[in-house]
Amino acid sequence: MVGGFTLKPLSDRRWESHLESVKAIRFKAPEIRDVLLYFAENSEDLGARSDAECLAISETHGIGGFEFLFGLVIWYDVLFAVNTVSKTLQSEDIDIDDAIAQLKGLVSFFQKYREMGFQEAKAEASKIAIAMDIEPMFNKRNKRLIKRKTHFDEERDKGDDVCQVLSVEDDFRINYFFKMMDQAIVSFQTRLEQFKEYENIFGFLFSLRKLNSTSDDILKSKCSNLEAFLKHGADSDIDGNDLFMEIKIFREVLPKTFKKNVEVLDYLKRMKDSYPSIWIAYRIMLTIPVSVASAERSFSKLKLIKSYLRSTMSQERLNGLAMLSIEKALIQNLNYESLMNDFAEKTARRVIFQNR
Repeated sequence: MVGGFTLKPLSDRRWESHLESVKAIRFKAPEIRDVLLYFAENSEDLGARSDAECLAISETHGIGGFEFLFGLVIWYDVLFAVNTVSKTLQSEDIDIDDAIAQLKGLVSFFQKYREMGFQEAKAEASKIAIAMDIEPMFNKRNKRLIKRKTHFDEERDKGDDVCQVLSVEDDFRINYFFKMMDQAIVSFQTRLEQFKEYENIFGFLFSLRKLNSTSDDILKSKCSNLEAFLKHGADSDIDGNDLFMEIKIFREVLPKTFKKNVEVLDYLKRMKDSYPSIWIAYRIMLTIPVSVASAERSFSKLKLIKSYLRSTMSQERLNGLAMLSIEKALIQNLNYESLMNDFAEKTARRVIFQNR
């Protein structure tokens, strides 16, 4: 009875499943309600008939309420925007510069959606409601705002005695829509600020265009800042002056066909003796994690390692086996004979040293 999209359950591990679950109801709401009504009339299970009827016609708990359809449209728009950026951040060759651009665009989208999205979502929800023969209006119930308690030493405002009443639509916009948008904006701005901290330090290395267009004075200042950031006590991973001089030469000899920082790193790998400071700077910059997609995928290895036949093991052994399983491609290229010889040699030296 419902063609095209199918209903999907939520998944705790796959965040994208939330979008797929909402998407099916968002575009197949009339057909889903027809199925629920069919079950409510023809099911032999009395409990199933009651549940189906509630889900079909209830204005507070079911698909038959305009408020539910309104919230459904809003959630789909929010999840679709987040999922689009999330897929981009999970790509293997994503750079921090690209990640910052994606997050800036997402924050800008939510800021605009907060201002104009309510009426747009209401129009879409009204179309769905009309297709389902539902009146596109909220329930006519009012909510009274709770007055703040005043203490004995506080002056009472004249407005405290006035009972402020919100319409149902205003209550939905203020306490549901605005709260959701504000929470989303704050969350993504927090993530964006973390990336901007790295941009202030490594920003001149993010793209080849920035590297070539930065003036010498600014470039020297950036190199000094990077040296201070990578300093540990009296030691530093790089020398700012050496990095500045290397970059001045390096950006002249760098092939113009390069577009990604990974290509620059591969080029530096062959010439690391000539540009040691740039080689260190790029290696550190490209190890800054953009997303945690790889760590999420590693959880699927646990059931392969810790089975009922091997349920008892130390945390150290479990970590080691998990690392071997995750880095399977790297392990296959190891020379085990050479590793065993090195291990035997080190063990023999340790025994000789202890006997002395």
